[in-house]
Amino acid sequence: MSTLQIVDVRSHDKPSSGSTGFDADIQAQIIKGLTAPANEKTLPTMILYDERGLMLYDNITTKAPEYYLFGAEEQILQDHAGQIVDVMHQHTGGVISGEVVLELGAGALRKTSHILHALANLVPIAPPVTPITYYALDLEERELNRTLMELRESAIGSMLAGKVEAKGMLGTYNAGVRFVEEGGLQESGFADGTLPLSLERYKLDSTRRDSSPTSTRSSFPDSSDTEMTSPSTPGNIQTPLHLLFLGSSLGNFKRGEDAEFLRTLPLAPGKDTLLLGLDHDNSREEIELAYNDPQGHTRDFILNGLKAAGRALGDESTFAEENWEYVNTYNEAKRRHEAYYRCIHTHGINIPTASKPIQFSKGELVNMEISHKFSESDTYTLFTEANLRSISDGQIARGNVRTFLFPLLDSPLVVSGHTTKFGIPSIEDWSKIWTAWDFITLRMIPPAMLFQKPIDLRHICLFYLGHIPTFLDIHLSRLLDEPHTDPQEFMHIFERGIDPNVDDPTQCHSHSIVPTKDEDWPSLHSILTFRNRVRERVRKLYSDIAEGKISLTRKVARVLFMTFEHEGFHLETLLYMLLQRAGTGTVPPPNFSPPHWESLAAQWQRAPKPAVPAVEIGPSTVTLGIDDIEEEDADLAKRYNVAGHTFGWDNESPSRQAEVKAFRIEWRPVTNGEFYDFYKGAGQGKAKFPASWEDRHGDICVRTLYGPVPIKIAWDWPVLTCYDNLSVYASVKGGRIPTEPELRVFLDQFSSGYVGGANVGFRNWHPVPATTGGTKHGGKGHNGGVWEWTSTVFDKYDGFVPSTLYPGYSSDFFDQSHQVVIGGSYATIPRIAERRSVRNWYQRNYPYAWTSARIAYDV
Repeated sequence: MSTLQIVDVRSHDKPSSGSTGFDADIQAQIIKGLTAPANEKTLPTMILYDERGLMLYDNITTKAPEYYLFGAEEQILQDHAGQIVDVMHQHTGGVISGEVVLELGAGALRKTSHILHALANLVPIAPPVTPITYYALDLEERELNRTLMELRESAIGSMLAGKVEAKGMLGTYNAGVRFVEEGGLQESGFADGTLPLSLERYKLDSTRRDSSPTSTRSSFPDSSDTEMTSPSTPGNIQTPLHLLFLGSSLGNFKRGEDAEFLRTLPLAPGKDTLLLGLDHDNSREEIELAYNDPQGHTRDFILNGLKAAGRALGDESTFAEENWEYVNTYNEAKRRHEAYYRCIHTHGINIPTASKPIQFSKGELVNMEISHKFSESDTYTLFTEANLRSISDGQIARGNVRTFLFPLLDSPLVVSGHTTKFGIPSIEDWSKIWTAWDFITLRMIPPAMLFQKPIDLRHICLFYLGHIPTFLDIHLSRLLDEPHTDPQEFMHIFERGIDPNVDDPTQCHSHSIVPTKDEDWPSLHSILTFRNRVRERVRKLYSDIAEGKISLTRKVARVLFMTFEHEGFHLETLLYMLLQRAGTGTVPPPNFSPPHWESLAAQWQRAPKPAVPAVEIGPSTVTLGIDDIEEEDADLAKRYNVAGHTFGWDNESPSRQAEVKAFRIEWRPVTNGEFYDFYKGAGQGKAKFPASWEDRHGDICVRTLYGPVPIKIAWDWPVLTCYDNLSVYASVKGGRIPTEPELRVFLDQFSSGYVGGANVGFRNWHPVPATTGGTKHGGKGHNGGVWEWTSTVFDKYDGFVPSTLYPGYSSDFFDQSHQVVIGGSYATIPRIAERRSVRNWYQRNYPYAWTSARIAYDV
């Protein structure tokens, strides 16, 4: 039997200022924490996890049932390990020889053994080279040896032989992360020069559709000013890395530092994953008992930390145990458990390397551990700030402990406009939306589709690559009184797109005249070169504003707001076009792990439904719109009032009030399942087949950007279909589509918003079931990631004034054929979806928009 291998990574720790190594760094942290003022003193949490501390912690997990975190998480992994490892390998299609599983803070390995067993089951026959290496990272070498040996000698250990090799990694989280970043895994894992085995040997069964054979990234020109290359592991060995961070250990970080730590994890998009355990914000009594069990196991664990702190300072008896007791409390306002040493007797200690003696007063508290709990809002904020996305709802829950499995983002598609709210976008916002635009246009549209129309009522795909920079260039030239960017003929081809009448496409508003032959269109290379020049104009404008060369007036800010949101709207327009070719041309989002549809569908089916289908609201008065008056941009008294100003489109101003009578409205939009039953039943001959569906030889599927999925998978998603279809559905049910004021009242009261988990801003690449009407948060939730139809016709209203900068933006569509829609889809950027005054519009029989509806009833 081979000896256990433990990799010592402590040399990769970055010591604190002035310290010279791992032990010196701990000592420096202790001294710094103890020289703080009274009741602000701290000791580092790391002191709890010496060799004896790890064994005492093991007593907590086995002998203290009050400590629910361990048991609940172990049950999750025991029940769902197979599903979890399937999802871990969803993108790669199976195990790739050489892949690594690294657990941060491994502990006793009892929970982890379920994952390792499931991983071994993915490898049917042990190959010549063990394909998976598991590293248990922890702080104590003897404990690592003990737990790894126990694993090896267990029944599960025999099942891992030849399939999963378990090794140790000695050091802190940060040391382990740096070791990986610096290529340590490749140096140790491939030292013998062996090559990874074929993926096909361990391929998973999968219902995923293959990408279009023409959709290779190498077919696209280089995007010179946008980083489109996926990060790679050091040494360029593209084998997957799966990180496990369980036990709600992330809760020991301060708010903000938790997301910062997650951002440092050396994970590459697409192939790498993170399995993360978090603790929910439970009751005060339950949490305080969990961290202070009646048997005293937690107390023994905590007080042992005093001996470890003393050893770090050179004398284990420095902190005499008779001078201290353990106390804990749950800070409900901060959703944080706090653990303290409380001084029993006034006394002092001398630390040779400290500048002066340290005094402790009777009753003084010294904090050694915090454990944050995560509300739904905390969780969504954390994921957004860490640039991580869960796999759809992405959670497997037992009681109040949750685990999340994350594939990594390839690009920051959650455009950060929600942080700057509704004023002028920052240059960082522009950079992110450009990355999103390039991701979709250069990586999801194969060359063969550039000259195709995914839907007949819009231009070919290539048009939109030219339209976005041309629209931006035209408005910059008008604003700055400068020439248009060359080639100037682009403004004649790409200035404005089309929205023809659905029933008679020959009827259309004013638009650009485009080539009719493929060979007459500008080349993709010339369009991208033009795009780069226009983007450079934007960068220069921001630089000139910063340097005081150009004054930031309301008009300047308005042009930047308008062109930014114009690009945001077109992200969605292009995607709902591409959806019609998903599975037959459109490339699924590259480097995003495909959803594990079956497990997600099972979660969605288990999710609770509203106790009653509808809620009664009103009567009430609602304010619609904002007061963003464009003509005030020229007012000398207001022209520089940019800070804090909310910009909107012309159909959002001025604000106006509407009286809303009492009405009932359904908690959730009409679902695919509900509309399917209607279409096959009472709606036969009355409703049209939704364009978001696909009939595959008699089997109804729902279109997604990953390809069509059986309707049973998407049964609880909001149905995406035209107003006419949903109006008929509502009428048969004895209801109607709500008015704009009615829907606005409902959303104001019950929408959770982006920070509350709304499915907007590419949180997912598909709809999900709505969550409004639940038992928590007063019924607040989200609508699943769709715009919502209203029965309000898009038309002129009292006080409406067309935009001077973009006169036809709204007024060209005051034709009695368009309905107001509000909300936002999963592809709507947050600053648009979050601004309650935003009004979008579509023709009532337009089938392609990502729009649904909920049913209202008169009272």
